[in-house]
Amino acid sequence: MRLLGPSLFMLLILSATTTLGQVGWTYCCLDERGQRVCSDRLPAQCFSRAYWVLNERGLTVNRVDAPLTAEQRAQREAEVQRQREQEKVRLEQLRRDRALLDAYASEKDIDVLRERALKDVEASIAREQELQAEALKRKKELDEEMEFYRKKTPPKELSDAVKDNESDLKSHASVIEGKQKEIDALRAKYDEEKRRYREIVRGQNQSRGR
Repeated sequence: MRLLGPSLFMLLILSATTTLGQVGWTYCCLDERGQRVCSDRLPAQCFSRAYWVLNERGLTVNRVDAPLTAEQRAQREAEVQRQREQEKVRLEQLRRDRALLDAYASEKDIDVLRERALKDVEASIAREQELQAEALKRKKELDEEMEFYRKKTPPKELSDAVKDNESDLKSHASVIEGKQKEIDALRAKYDEEKRRYREIVRGQNQSRGR
């Protein structure tokens, strides 16, 4: 006769326990009419319902919730996902807060870096405006030349120069507009960092004062 291995033997024991129930225990639930149904093994009426287990003295030793419906499972999964997203946001905020505290020793440091960043962009705008002014000056010269050819076809070189000048003016205007938006973004960024830095420090001070 072939002996059963330890794992298979335990599996058979667990299966028998599940089928027959713990010796002396009683399994109860309420059926569809609200009537109490009990047995020494889990009654068929209880398979899809919540049930409780009584020991040999009639004391409740365990309670098992009813299996979740498809809708309930979906709701639970959605809730778990929502909690995961919240935790992800919380951890990301902690990371940003630590980075903020590492980057600045005080609010004054934020102001200093803010002004430095703004001056760099403003200097770029000034350089671009100089190039724009030169292009506008060139446009005036080209317009005067084109006026001479108002009633006849201008030379190709002149027409090409006009097109190039128009392209340059559009490019300068686009760069300046982009730099102005960059200034707005920098101001918003440093204002938010300063607000959050002040909030973190205030919270730390309040924690120490408790």
